[in-house]
Amino acid sequence: MLKSSSSLFANSILRRGWKSMSEVYKTHALLIQLGLSEEEPFVSQTLSFSALSSSGDLNYAYRFLSKLSNPPNYGWNLVIRGFSNSRNPEKSISVYIQMLRSGYSPDHMTYPFLLKSSSRLSNRKIGGSLHCSVAKTGFQWDLFICNTLFHMYGLLRDRASARKLFDEMPVKNLVTWNAILNVYAKCGDVVSARQVFDEMTMRDVVSWSSMVDGYVKTGDYNEALEIFDQMMRIGSSMANEVTMVSVLCACAHLGALNRGKTVHRYILEEHLPLTVILQTSLIDMYAKCGSIGDAWGVFCRACVKETDALMWNAMIGGLASHGFVRESFQLFHKMQESKINPDEITYLCLLAACSHGGLVKEAWYFFNSLKKSRLEPQSEHYACMVDVLSRAGLVKDAHDFISEMPIKPTGAMLGALVNGCINHGNFELAEIVAKKSIELQPHNDGRYVGLANVYAINKRFGAARSMREAMEKKGVKKIAGHSIVELDGTRHRFLAHDKTHVHSEKIYAVLKLIETWINFDVDYDDTEDTHCFCF
Repeated sequence: MLKSSSSLFANSILRRGWKSMSEVYKTHALLIQLGLSEEEPFVSQTLSFSALSSSGDLNYAYRFLSKLSNPPNYGWNLVIRGFSNSRNPEKSISVYIQMLRSGYSPDHMTYPFLLKSSSRLSNRKIGGSLHCSVAKTGFQWDLFICNTLFHMYGLLRDRASARKLFDEMPVKNLVTWNAILNVYAKCGDVVSARQVFDEMTMRDVVSWSSMVDGYVKTGDYNEALEIFDQMMRIGSSMANEVTMVSVLCACAHLGALNRGKTVHRYILEEHLPLTVILQTSLIDMYAKCGSIGDAWGVFCRACVKETDALMWNAMIGGLASHGFVRESFQLFHKMQESKINPDEITYLCLLAACSHGGLVKEAWYFFNSLKKSRLEPQSEHYACMVDVLSRAGLVKDAHDFISEMPIKPTGAMLGALVNGCINHGNFELAEIVAKKSIELQPHNDGRYVGLANVYAINKRFGAARSMREAMEKKGVKKIAGHSIVELDGTRHRFLAHDKTHVHSEKIYAVLKLIETWINFDVDYDDTEDTHCFCF
């Protein structure tokens, strides 16, 4: 009678649910006194809340599980799942080992979260061992586990193991085909990905999005847009946020403004959710396509009080790249007023703005602020500082900065310093740094060209020719610079001294006319500001 009353009392407490671990502790203490601490549903509720809730305590969940006289299988799975999503995914492997040592057998719900942990740890050895365990325990062809294995192999960039698994599977569904397609796309093997894609008898939005994203990641932006166009023509799958982010990225890299605007209209007409990532992609696309006004419009219409720094970073970077340096600083201060914490990307955008504006003092301020914010400066931050100092003519300071860095210099840093030395006449230092940059990147054409330019400016033409010969011996080819202009939806690509375009004669005639105009003094009234950024 007493135990029955206690059980009713305990159940009434459990039905209320918990909001914090302190409530779990109190309930646990009470049920220990009542002798009900190992009864259902207390065990399941305690493990679920402490292992999976954002207010939970994973270590408590593991200790609670370990103290049970007969831990249930789902309890081990819950704790493994919790650690797989935590900052310490390796602990899920430790729990799994303890599970085996305690004589408990994993089931089909155990392995997906272990494989997720292996993916996050980027550990091929653990991943391979888990795959062997899957086979030994008879879950080799469980579709959910197989698809998780594909995900793991994709993140580990192990195409061979993924393909072997795919070929051996007796039953495949659409998810399986998408999984192997995604593996190839993540590994940058778009040729194999396209072969799989063409073999698929059924495709959904995941299939199309993986293919578009694969081409974007390998820099084949035109092909990415071709796949998207094909997807739209067929009309069997509606594009989603993932698709549109990849398409906008392709438009941004191609400078295809009209195409980007068409994509933007599609997003609005189809009422796709304007998530932070999608709006950030729109801002980035407009900024990189030269339409900073449209980028600003997207930003203003968005929820600028959003606590995520992504959108703010894109707008700050866009303003900086268009020469609106002071405006980018003002937006940063507005970001701080809105209680949004800047991250490493924010400071990278600000340092880039300082580089564009030649603002050395401000660059030092932001670089020091980055360190004071307990954020770790990355290689890109150091590179920006070198670029700022080099552009300002402080090449010796830039050289000293590189020498005192806690990280090894990159080719980009040395290249920036070489350009600064050339522009400000310090050819002796330019030669020293250029030689180091070649040692660092012996297959980068720009490093040889940089040193050749140093020799040519000093009229050391024989040494300059030797650089060209060194490039030929090592098989390094000079990549021609080019510009892309979009006109009426068609993109035109131009190389230096290019005369292959159908309208080359007219283009060069206009250039000659512009050159003639430049020789005259032109009264230009720049008092009217065509862009207004209000904060």
